[in-house]
Amino acid sequence: MFVVRPSLGILTPEPVQRLLTNAAKQWPHKTAIVDGGRRVTFGELNAYASRLAVALQGIGVSKGGFVGILAPNCVEFEVGFFGILKAGATVTTINSGYREREIAAQLNASGAAVLIVHENLLDMAEAAAKDAPNLQRLIVINDSANEAGSFWGLIDAALGEPVHVEIDPVHDLAALPFSSGTTGVNKGVMLTHQNLHANVRQLADRAEDNTVCHDDVVLVHLPLFHIYGMTVLMQQALYVGATQVMMGRFDMAEFLSLIQDHKVTALFTAPPVGVGLSQTALVNDYDVSSIRFIMFGAAPMSADLQLRIANRLGCTVIQGYGLTETSPVTHMDFTDERMKPGSIGPVLPDIEQRVVDMETGLVDLGPNELGELLLRGANIMRGYYNQPDATAAAIDSHGWFRTGDLVKVDEDGYVYVLDRKKELIKYSGFQVPPAELEGILLEHPAVADVAVIGKEDLEHGEIPKAFVVLKAGSIASTYELMDYVGNQVATFKRVREVEFVDTIPKNPSGKLLRRMLVERERAKGKGV
Repeated sequence: MFVVRPSLGILTPEPVQRLLTNAAKQWPHKTAIVDGGRRVTFGELNAYASRLAVALQGIGVSKGGFVGILAPNCVEFEVGFFGILKAGATVTTINSGYREREIAAQLNASGAAVLIVHENLLDMAEAAAKDAPNLQRLIVINDSANEAGSFWGLIDAALGEPVHVEIDPVHDLAALPFSSGTTGVNKGVMLTHQNLHANVRQLADRAEDNTVCHDDVVLVHLPLFHIYGMTVLMQQALYVGATQVMMGRFDMAEFLSLIQDHKVTALFTAPPVGVGLSQTALVNDYDVSSIRFIMFGAAPMSADLQLRIANRLGCTVIQGYGLTETSPVTHMDFTDERMKPGSIGPVLPDIEQRVVDMETGLVDLGPNELGELLLRGANIMRGYYNQPDATAAAIDSHGWFRTGDLVKVDEDGYVYVLDRKKELIKYSGFQVPPAELEGILLEHPAVADVAVIGKEDLEHGEIPKAFVVLKAGSIASTYELMDYVGNQVATFKRVREVEFVDTIPKNPSGKLLRRMLVERERAKGKGV
């Protein structure tokens, strides 16, 4: 029987900041966030965000402007996020693992005039600021409220309520995260208040056991700068009044300890963590019986691994799917007898899907036929910031978003992700554009030509592998080239393997035939 989730009815859009103000009204004294030894209630979180908004408005932040956040998971990230929205501006979240050139590129692309930065990342931000002429001010997150211009200093000195800013949820941008989309160039994804609000409701308002509820405790180990953490954890928890437990850099023992100590009930994570959970003996040392269900997203997972994790932890394990451009979640499997291991489940309420042929993109395919997944709904981005051509290539005139992912849908409406039409590498759930790494390697004096592909990897899903042609008479080692790239990009983008070759396959017009290298690598892996 083909599964269709019931509609949620009319999704009346609201400004995203109301998630916090509504939570503060309903549950002012309940703990919203546990961050190490700190506990912040919904009422306190809302008050801090409002006072930050007053301070931001006082330094000229207004509607139409962009404010960046560069910070690890912490209370201040969420205060900053909602403070920016309350001031009427748009948040652009920056990967806390970025190097200075990547930070500068996002600051320049968004035109952000203000950057909220954690003190641990200040050196990187200051280096990036030298190449970001639009950036006028850094607001530093540290422990002190005595520094007048610091994050807590501004909040401490702020008086009254922020000036009300009228928001049009359908058209006004709430967030501008960056994604490589279906090409190798990072683009700002324009997510309106309606986009995010719709997806929170699509996640939380279903009459299913795989939703987060008021009594849940969620572990926030996924980065909040990423759309997965931003919507699925932060915003969904605020919507229902669940408690968030913050975690910074991943460590398996700390991960399990936090689950045990805070009795985490709903766990959202990514396949690399699942691989670790299926293998580590540490699971035996901790009580994880509080977990109701685990949802894996950000990268495909085999049915075998999914079932092994479920058996290892003694709880239900499901998969979901989404993209930055879709705010993000569009599919999620059930936690009851309707679950199908290996599938991302049926589409969420009030999201339409099509599977079309790969050649023309116009012919709708039948059950179990491989094609590209197209999506449409209130959660689909407005487009790519200042890139109308890229937007037109991604969203057609009827509002269908081309995901670039190749799927099949079974007779019951369950979707299986089988491959990607796009050439992005997905390392531990993070998008790695091969063109960016190729550009950096071509700057090396010994490199004549290069192609980067994603090589299948059990732990990370894929790793970046470079095929390099050296210039005549030049010498360079594998480690030299990997270090050359590694010093200029975030850790997750680093090239993990280098193979020296005589030529890079290209078509007669000079277009790189990356797919040939991918297939060659897969054949080697199978011993062909």
